[in-house]
Amino acid sequence: MRAERIFTNARLATMDPALPGLGVVERGMVAEAAGRIIYAGAARAIEADEIVDCEGRWITPGLIDCHTHLVYAGDRAAEFEARLQGAGYEEIARAGGGILGTMRATRAARAEDLRAAAKRRMAALVAEGVTTIEVKSGYGLSPEAEYKCLEVAKSLGDAADISSTFLGAHGFPPEMARADYVRLLCEEMIPHVAAHKLADAVDGFCEGIAFSPEEIAPFFAAATRHGLRVKLHADQLSNLGGAALAAKFGALSADHLEYTSEDGAAAMARAGTVAVLLPGAFFTLREKQLPPVEAFRKHGVRMAVSTDLNPGTSPLFSLLLAMNMAATQFRLTVEECLLGVTRHAAAALGRSDVGVLTAGAKCHLAIWDIERPAELVYRIGFNPLHQRIWSAA
Repeated sequence: MRAERIFTNARLATMDPALPGLGVVERGMVAEAAGRIIYAGAARAIEADEIVDCEGRWITPGLIDCHTHLVYAGDRAAEFEARLQGAGYEEIARAGGGILGTMRATRAARAEDLRAAAKRRMAALVAEGVTTIEVKSGYGLSPEAEYKCLEVAKSLGDAADISSTFLGAHGFPPEMARADYVRLLCEEMIPHVAAHKLADAVDGFCEGIAFSPEEIAPFFAAATRHGLRVKLHADQLSNLGGAALAAKFGALSADHLEYTSEDGAAAMARAGTVAVLLPGAFFTLREKQLPPVEAFRKHGVRMAVSTDLNPGTSPLFSLLLAMNMAATQFRLTVEECLLGVTRHAAAALGRSDVGVLTAGAKCHLAIWDIERPAELVYRIGFNPLHQRIWSAA
């Protein structure tokens, strides 16, 4: 075995499912060739072109933000002020704000301006060791605007792995009847997205102020026919059975989940659907209903943690802070938080080649100036990243 580069004198949190917990290796090393890990484990003799002495630092897989809305125009600071004065999320949405407010700004924006803004937002995540990012559309709500946003998302892959998601079922455009828009999604937009490989999956918002389960079902069925995996914003504000609906279609993930029932959690477990917890939205909206973490544990549902970076309900640009919020608000353990931004986040994207330090995985690393992994969760406003290793290979 010969490596192009090895990282020695390191402590590893491999997230290897074959090892207990975080898969810790105290005196470890990582060897890389052609952008892939060829060895990760206890230090051993390997010939290499380059040797990097990590001086006892910790190495984790590059972090994964598995639920973001990076591509949009404008902001919703005025709505933030309105909420401080007592307005509710649903009240703002029904008055034409929320998603529709961002829709108007996004439709009017040029692709190059959307990309420049998205790059600035993405830079904050990259600076914290994030190497893989899911980017949703959903602020266009018309064929031309949604395709524009997905093309912008795909263009962001020069600094991180991008998983793009077609969130056409995010809201209803005001110029169309509901049934007409559902037909447009199923008969025109999904076939176009699939044929032009604009997205890896589709997503929908199943809620009283958005799409009903009866409207999501044909959208998911169309996606499945065209070879696209599905995800769902589910049970955030009420329990419409979104988690069970996601599980019925074999969804990669169901996200938010504050009102998910135990039956919904059990259905997710049977389907292998990942629960993506979004503490930034919970915090911003000052919600009280906690997601059923104990039910997820009981049934063996994998939990991921993400920023939900968006202009209205989670203007959160830090995955490290998202972990702290998940621990303090939702009572996740340190281990659950760290798996939630690595291996379990990868599962939420249908990926097995990121989120772990194992042979064959992409050599995406985060090297940290910390004494123990818990520091990545418990500190607030602290970024101990020493070096980020990412390869487009």
